[in-house]
Amino acid sequence: MSHATGCLLSINIARESMAQNWTESGNRTGIHKISTPGPIRFADNCVQGDTVVDRKHHGGYDMAVYAYAREDAVWWEAQIGREIVYGQFGENLTTEGIDVTGALIGERWRIGEVLLEVSAPRIPCRVFSGFWDRPTLIKEFTEANRPGAYLRIIEEGTAAAGATIEVIYKPDHAITIGDLFAAKSGERSKITEIAKVAELSDSYREWAERVAQSAH
Repeated sequence: MSHATGCLLSINIARESMAQNWTESGNRTGIHKISTPGPIRFADNCVQGDTVVDRKHHGGYDMAVYAYAREDAVWWEAQIGREIVYGQFGENLTTEGIDVTGALIGERWRIGEVLLEVSAPRIPCRVFSGFWDRPTLIKEFTEANRPGAYLRIIEEGTAAAGATIEVIYKPDHAITIGDLFAAKSGERSKITEIAKVAELSDSYREWAERVAQSAH
């Protein structure tokens, strides 16, 4: 049963890494993603052809694909007074018509042949701030609570820009990407409920359970 539909405006990938001097963790990054004609294959826990450098914080099963809503990008354009192109958030998928912040942890999206599952919010970092050349971005991004969503690849296949995004499954809980991001940023009123979400990644579950226990 379909719950909602949207559109995939663009698939963005970094064919190669770029130099960065914004952190001491390394001198390359895959954040600079370019809108790329499809079809693009989604397999092996990644977007094929995309470059991921920092595999501790990006990539792998729980962070295979990163989606950001065009509606949120337009909001940012108004806030900071500059144009934001597809891929500017380091996102693989630029979406329209889907409430990414309001997506439930564990809800599933069908895009072309691909089935994706919403897993976690994006946490801003100094590489992101440096890429935008905006020292205040981490604070602004956290306060805005428009983090975008990481997704798992449940069924591999190909998709292309212009494809319909169909939400085909919603889990039986009320915890959204926005809720999890807010909790990670210090707003802990829903932490007990968050800790019970079966679709959390192992690292988020361990964190939520630890925080929930310490709150009692």
